[in-house]
Amino acid sequence: MDRLTSVTETHANGASTEAIDQERLKKLQTVGILCGFAAGAWLGAAEAPTKLVESGISPVVVSLLMVAGVFLARWTLPALIRGQGQMLSDVRQAPHLVVWAVLAGCIWAVANTLTIFAIRDIGLSIAFPLWNANSLLGIFWGFLLFNELRDAGRMRWLSVLGGAIVMCGGAALLAVASSTTSASGNASRGIVAALAAGVLWGTMYIPYRKAYLTGMNPLSFVSFFTIGELGMMTVLAVSYSHGFRLLWQQLIQARDVLFWLMLAGFIWVIGDLFQQYAAKYIGISRGIPLSNSNQLWGLLWGIFVFGELHGRSSVTYLQVIGGSILMAAGAGAIALASVSGEEHSRWREAARREGNRYGVAPDYVYASLKGKEVRSVNVERNKRTWVDWVIVAVASGIFIVLATMARAPEIMFNHAAGVTLVLAAIAILLVSGISLWRTTGFN
Repeated sequence: MDRLTSVTETHANGASTEAIDQERLKKLQTVGILCGFAAGAWLGAAEAPTKLVESGISPVVVSLLMVAGVFLARWTLPALIRGQGQMLSDVRQAPHLVVWAVLAGCIWAVANTLTIFAIRDIGLSIAFPLWNANSLLGIFWGFLLFNELRDAGRMRWLSVLGGAIVMCGGAALLAVASSTTSASGNASRGIVAALAAGVLWGTMYIPYRKAYLTGMNPLSFVSFFTIGELGMMTVLAVSYSHGFRLLWQQLIQARDVLFWLMLAGFIWVIGDLFQQYAAKYIGISRGIPLSNSNQLWGLLWGIFVFGELHGRSSVTYLQVIGGSILMAAGAGAIALASVSGEEHSRWREAARREGNRYGVAPDYVYASLKGKEVRSVNVERNKRTWVDWVIVAVASGIFIVLATMARAPEIMFNHAAGVTLVLAAIAILLVSGISLWRTTGFN
């Protein structure tokens, strides 16, 4: 990576900013990579409770309950970490991003519902890598719209393109394996649902990148993101159930597992927050493939905890494991192609363009690129008010009530393997979270 000097760049709107020096850029990239790994671990863990669809619960009800948990988490965690005051300050600086956040939430709700159908038809360990084809779209949109990989150099391009080819090969191998592992006899439908989810999620990353180039904090963006999620998911659930009354009856019938599915949504948000920071600091062309290491966590949960491939042939095991390893290797090659100084200067061009387009203050935009707090915004750091504590109390109360109603689902579950995976995910969370806090203060 070439040494970046503290050169002042003059922009078209008359503002100036300093380039990020090499040491700071390396720290931000390290944080982004760690966040990508943490995202993979927690996004993978969050999908495990969706195995409850095998208990006869409608996939749409499963998705709705997960989104309800997501809604609670997306307002609770930002309230704990930063406080709602800083979120409102972000909105005042870049109000247009609220619209983009709601749109992204709507897309997510549809994609998440498709993944539930995919898991039901082809299983968790198969569906994961297929919908993670969203990595390819992330690379495409990052290059086309946000100057990612521009002036990146030949070797970085080879890493990205080679990784993409390897990922496609892994996905094809898993698609072949899915025809022998589908329990429902609808392997083709499951494959289509998983790939469609990947397309929607790949497109959803456009609002992500617009938000973080413009300067909005990920903790603020996800709060408004969930408005679109919950609204769209409610519409889908009511339509699929042919009316609110039948939907309510299904929710009552599923009361024993409400806690587990909403907890899955809460866990998913933890992973998604790390994914947001990965997208912010290493871009969607690298951050999304790296966070898609959740496919390996999905494989571990599916095989070792839920016994998905129990009794299958050795050939099927080789196809599933080999395909997942290929996809993970490809994603790793893409993610670890570090951002050069020249490429980062193109990121700043994209950030300046976005800022000029929406009239966002230049100091707000460029402080965010450096992972710094915006000094011109007069909000006391991490100040929390009674509103924040009410949000936390209400969310906690809801989960406590649901926990008293919950029962352990009657599905195959290896407790020793489950505890091991949970402890590993917590360890990764601590390492990544501490690094993020020390380097950026969650900015």
